[in-house]
Amino acid sequence: MFALVIAAATTLLTFAGLGYSAVALMSARAFVRRRRAAAGFAPPVTILKPLRGVDAGMAEAFASHCRQEYAGEYEILFGVAGLDDPAVALVRQLQDQFPERMIRLILCPETVGPNGKVSCLAQLLPHARHDFLLINDSDIRVGPHYLAHILAPFAVADSQRPVGLVTALYRGLTHGSESAPKTATLGSRLEALGISTDFAPAVLTSRWLERGLHFGLGSTLAVSRTALEAIGGLAPLADYLADDYQLGARIHAAGYRIELANEIVETSVPGWNFSGFLHHQLRWMRTMRESRRAGYAGMVFSCGLAWAFLNLIAGGCSLPAFALFSVALLLRVSLALGVGVGILGDSQVLRDLWLLLPRDLLALALWAWSYASDTVEWRGERMLIRNGKIVRPEPESLSTAPAVEKS
Repeated sequence: MFALVIAAATTLLTFAGLGYSAVALMSARAFVRRRRAAAGFAPPVTILKPLRGVDAGMAEAFASHCRQEYAGEYEILFGVAGLDDPAVALVRQLQDQFPERMIRLILCPETVGPNGKVSCLAQLLPHARHDFLLINDSDIRVGPHYLAHILAPFAVADSQRPVGLVTALYRGLTHGSESAPKTATLGSRLEALGISTDFAPAVLTSRWLERGLHFGLGSTLAVSRTALEAIGGLAPLADYLADDYQLGARIHAAGYRIELANEIVETSVPGWNFSGFLHHQLRWMRTMRESRRAGYAGMVFSCGLAWAFLNLIAGGCSLPAFALFSVALLLRVSLALGVGVGILGDSQVLRDLWLLLPRDLLALALWAWSYASDTVEWRGERMLIRNGKIVRPEPESLSTAPAVEKS
């Protein structure tokens, strides 16, 4: 009887997963066929980049922002908490390499809130000379038409709901470990595969079902100064871990529209070992759980391939269970290729297709595990997440807290 109950439950959940995959494919199709903003709008823009330490590929990521084929004026402001930060040397090198670009290094020593990145951004903001601001992570690598594509949606006139923020999808570039730098680690490959075949389809599905995005992605946050002032600036976000999500959610609530640009950027995925991958995923999942509770709970219905595999085991590898698994696998691979390769241009997906099933099983297990605790470790410090906010717990609660993930 127990086996029958498990088989019935996993069958229903598999069908829910099949429905999600079908909707995700339609969402991807809608994104590809959408009406795109025409290029040609090139207002002056300030790029804000908060720095802390040096990541893999950072020098090339910086340089890609200086090779823009952009008709308008732009400046790049780098912020550091102290001049002893190793990233300072990279900025100095960039200034020497691109003397024609307006590149400034600004000291941001104050602590506005527990989120150090937002603290730095809030101190960079008064130095920005232009009315359009672009924030992205320090390891983001972009194409030569990045600024033109990101700023284009702001040219669309809409008196009812003007564009306040533009964001962008991204793919992950895998890296190796220190002992084997030329071979991507398993953790790095699983992370990049999840970005291209799980996270990106979820963003597109949310955009389609909710008739537009209601949040931002840290890969690119281009915002008008008017919209930013309408939500009280950046300082209120310093209490949140998912500052990119909060920025988009508040701008949408203020009556502005959020657009997903016709531009794909690239982020560097550290050469994590398997444990590092699990820890990072748990931190991300618990952060999203506190930021978007209903949507996060619904993730259980998106794991169609994992449920189909469990159904196959519960059904004793019967012919109906095998047929259901085959359909789930076909849809999962179609989604991975359609979004990961077709939209994001991530050729690594082809290399790692065989990891889809183990990655989805891990994602389902981590989803359940994420509800076990509110404690995370971020930038070497343990903290609690409450309604998306960072809360530093008392020492007693830390000593009794379960093991947490490292960023």
